[in-house]
Amino acid sequence: MASPPERIVCLTEEPTEILYRLGEQDRVVGISAYTVRPPEAPRDKPVVSAFLHGSVEKIVALKPDLVVGFSDIQADLARDLIRAGLCVTIFNQRTLEEILDMTLMLGRIVGAEARARELVEELRGRLEAARSTTGTGPRPRVYFEEWDDPMITAIRWVSELIEVAGGVDVFAGKGREKMAQDRKVSPEEVLAARPEVYIGCWCGKPLDREAVLARPGWESLPAIRDGRVHEIDPSVILQPGPACFTDGLDALLDILSGGD
Repeated sequence: MASPPERIVCLTEEPTEILYRLGEQDRVVGISAYTVRPPEAPRDKPVVSAFLHGSVEKIVALKPDLVVGFSDIQADLARDLIRAGLCVTIFNQRTLEEILDMTLMLGRIVGAEARARELVEELRGRLEAARSTTGTGPRPRVYFEEWDDPMITAIRWVSELIEVAGGVDVFAGKGREKMAQDRKVSPEEVLAARPEVYIGCWCGKPLDREAVLARPGWESLPAIRDGRVHEIDPSVILQPGPACFTDGLDALLDILSGGD
């Protein structure tokens, strides 16, 4: 682009949050229905998409010079928008470092690289501060569940945050897989892993604690036996943007330090 885009549609929350953090909120002309950060965005900006789907007609009507999204899951929507003649950028960040890289890249796109670098350093500082508080004692074994049927374990940036917060992701190897279908686990695998902490973070619906407790054989899990069954709001940790470095990391720190 010869000049920074002036009208940006964000198909997911994290580019919206980043642009607001950079002071570039006036460029945002459309957002996702799942946007909760910052709280003024849902009040000020029209909703034009969910996650898998969006209204091409509504998006085109906004006359954006850039549409920003996330993940291969949005590939079909991106294709339709490109066919409609729009400029589309889809990021596919999966690690904490890639989230920081995406933040810096978006800052460059809108001509706010200096502020983006400051934000990246602020978020990196949150990681270092968290690491400094976790000490050298025993690290609890954690099973983080993104979905219940089929059971899907933590995506990579969440797995990395568990480590930063002082835990051990019992399925860290699966967390390195980019596709959700490759992060499926069975009840038997969880039983074999014997996690000491269970964290439910079901994307799009609340945790059914009673259903988890009633899973066959799970009463023998240390996490169940010791009452360390927790829930984290997906909006604070499953969005690959600033929120997972702040609210998401804080939630993990509280749980793994023995809080509620």
